Amino acid sequence: MCDQDDFDEMEGARRIAMSRRQFGLLSAGAGLAALLPPPANAAPVTGASVDIRTPDGVCDAYFTHPEVGTHPGVLMWPDIFGLRPAFRHMADRLAQSGYAVLVVNPFYRIRKAPTSPPHPSLNDPATRTELIGMMQSLTPAVTATDARAFVPWISGQPGVSRTRKMASTGYCMGGPFTLRTAAEFPERIGAGATFHGAGLVTNGPDSPHLLIPRIRAQYLMAIAASDDQKQPEAKTILREAFAKAHLRAEIAVYPGTMHGWCVPDLQVYDHDQAEKAWARQLVLLERALA
Repeated sequence: MCDQDDFDEMEGARRIAMSRRQFGLLSAGAGLAALLPPPANAAPVTGASVDIRTPDGVCDAYFTHPEVGTHPGVLMWPDIFGLRPAFRHMADRLAQSGYAVLVVNPFYRIRKAPTSPPHPSLNDPATRTELIGMMQSLTPAVTATDARAFVPWISGQPGVSRTRKMASTGYCMGGPFTLRTAAEFPERIGAGATFHGAGLVTNGPDSPHLLIPRIRAQYLMAIAASDDQKQPEAKTILREAFAKAHLRAEIAVYPGTMHGWCVPDLQVYDHDQAEKAWARQLVLLERALA
């Protein structure tokens, strides 16, 4: 999961020069289209807010897919700031490349999205404490429960192919959730991608990397340079685990990046490196979900 150092990076770093007004426009979704243009030959897509019943309640989420045909499903897990315009836009963008994408509110047990205040200050002790508490509520058992609800829901949608495998992608705290999802559905999840995934390798008996022998998915793991500096051994452990499981995995550190660099409404966002990671994701999905 994210730690205090990750929060300090996201709060204090200034990867792009941006006024408060410009940042507000981005967070509201107005500037996202400029930062994240649609792909070439983008498919027309349709998206809508949806409710998904789970054993623990009703999860609010956003589902988007190309208007015509059936396509591979993708379950997208957001970061600690939850479901918001930036993730809806990223889901639409992925749908424009030919995928049916569900991005969920992982904190639905606590409240509906938005689950964090606009422009939350991580220097504020109350805000930081609340976010950490929300994140810590998402135990491995809770994540498995949700995966068992979300994956069948996606598979049952008219715009989703039942003959092609699905993918699970995750950002920050969502990174480990992709491995837990792939372990719950090894025959259904054919690809996984983590972007500045937090806590992928720990010393605990429930470390996400220990699930790799149970999965059948090809993987992309895009690691922030700052995360690699704090835990340089993680990438080697991950590579060895995937190799031992005979699974294809691209595990790369992106130079100059800080934790959170792939999400366009965070001030650590690095456009050029985020676009490289996004392109590698498309390569993975095209290969693994063919």
